Amino acid sequence: MTIPPERPTLVFDGDCSFCRLWVDYWQSLTGDRVEYVPHQEGAEPLPAVQYFDGKQYSGAAAVFHLLAGVPGYGWLYWLYDSAPGLAFLFELVYRFIAGHRDAAYRVTRALWGTRVERPVYHKASNIFSRSLSFLYLIAFASFGIQARGLIGSDGILPVNTYFRFATAQLGAAAYWRVPTIFWWTHSDFALLSIAWGGVALAAISILARPHSVWQRIIYIILFVYYLSIVSAGQIFMSYQWDLLLLETGFLAIFLSPARPRVWLFQWLLFRLMFESGAVKLLSHDTSWHDLTALAFHYETQPLPTVLAWYAHQLPLWLQKASTAGALVIELVLPFLIFLPRRAKQVAAFGFIGLQVAILLTGNYTFFNLLAIALCLFLFDDAFFARKAGRPFRAMAPARPNRVLSAALITVILTLSGSELAGMFGAPAEYLTPLADVVAPFGIVNQYGLFAVMTTKRPEVEVEGSNDGLHWLPYTFPYKAGPFNRAPGWVAPFQPRLDWQMWFASLGTFRQNPWFVRFMIALLEGSKPVLALLERDPFNGKPPKEIRAMLYEYHFTTFEERRRTGNWWKRESKGIYFPPVSLRGGATQ
Repeated sequence: MTIPPERPTLVFDGDCSFCRLWVDYWQSLTGDRVEYVPHQEGAEPLPAVQYFDGKQYSGAAAVFHLLAGVPGYGWLYWLYDSAPGLAFLFELVYRFIAGHRDAAYRVTRALWGTRVERPVYHKASNIFSRSLSFLYLIAFASFGIQARGLIGSDGILPVNTYFRFATAQLGAAAYWRVPTIFWWTHSDFALLSIAWGGVALAAISILARPHSVWQRIIYIILFVYYLSIVSAGQIFMSYQWDLLLLETGFLAIFLSPARPRVWLFQWLLFRLMFESGAVKLLSHDTSWHDLTALAFHYETQPLPTVLAWYAHQLPLWLQKASTAGALVIELVLPFLIFLPRRAKQVAAFGFIGLQVAILLTGNYTFFNLLAIALCLFLFDDAFFARKAGRPFRAMAPARPNRVLSAALITVILTLSGSELAGMFGAPAEYLTPLADVVAPFGIVNQYGLFAVMTTKRPEVEVEGSNDGLHWLPYTFPYKAGPFNRAPGWVAPFQPRLDWQMWFASLGTFRQNPWFVRFMIALLEGSKPVLALLERDPFNGKPPKEIRAMLYEYHFTTFEERRRTGNWWKRESKGIYFPPVSLRGGATQ
């Protein structure tokens, strides 16, 4: 055979379907720089792939030398050439595959499809960018509606009081431990300006060109704004989805379709899902280990939807099967994220299915939508093109700043890796100082809801009276209350007071100091606080006394629902908060 001297040449078995698949892929990477010649055009077959570029290489060495000049693949050649023992191992793998080409072809088709293609994520990045902007808009609007009642000057936990306490306890360190622009101005006007300013900027970002300089500037501002709200929001802004939005928003500042940047979002999705499953087993909670968790969950979760009532009626065997399925999705599928494209898609559809099921049966604000948005990074451009019925034409890979990408990956992987290792008891004290520095900014977090399943549903009912004999209940808009009111739909909006009442019911009022402030605000007739409720039985004129009673709520059965028309039933558990008045303190 005559090898063209003017450019490197790869000689391969043209009758091998497995070889054809991979040669087509390598040709898409190298273009015309390398010539590809089936050995059938020569005088005699060759025992392995041969690569000629002035020297002759065979087997795995030929493949790695071929890829050495391809941007983004040079590290593979470095491993082969420099890592002790890896060249020998790669050659063994090559010989094994060469001896089992039919099986290798079937595995390749299963993992990559009919063509092996370099994954590019332009479409996913663009859709995600607009999705994140929309979720930012929802998050800011949700807070803006409730800001004055939660942390305003007449709210439950006024931010100015919080700042005085923080500086008294932490001194100058408070400015770092509580990073927020509200240090400089924390009037009600400032709170609303940041919230609704965030809404406006998020709306502009939806319309902006993805990954443009202007959108990156907007993302920086949105991150600072939301960090300020989370830091100042105290217990009302301490939820995992708020931290997930911060971490995602931080990464979005650097978002591009380039694989290193996309990988950061894939790694975040892996951590979100895997840690969510790991905490359930590591907690040693019996309901997860015996697969009965979902038999309790639909009834005892903070804000169920009406579909949760129906899901609660399902037979126990199906509840156990669903629990097992959820654990498999959270503990097994995350590892498919790091495999080829079809395995990624299996993981994505599993995650999306789980999130949709959670979304349909529970009100978890924008959390499920944000998790689904992260799944976009498991679908490459070829997937979107084929689903649209269009031929796939790969766009050129993005070329981000390599130094910045390396720095981001190093910092994120180091901090998140130590967090992940810490879940399993691996010590990482040497990273503690760095973790303490970045922790207040929410750029790396640990995830995992319902590590211990709540098996009962206590509910606190707040009541007021003007004579100490007749007590009238305050009605919350979304939490369990009136028996005949069906569990409502409220997500992606989050009624944060309703949510916090669920947590308060799991303990005592002494364990929830904010609850005492809430009761005082009702006695004072705070209009911003009353605006967080559905019904004030005293029509804005505060009662003389107030108290809170504790009940245990249960879903009704089909028969009870048919007979009474009620979705809930309850039994009294006594007094949660004793009767008090503003002037007299406790009255009993």
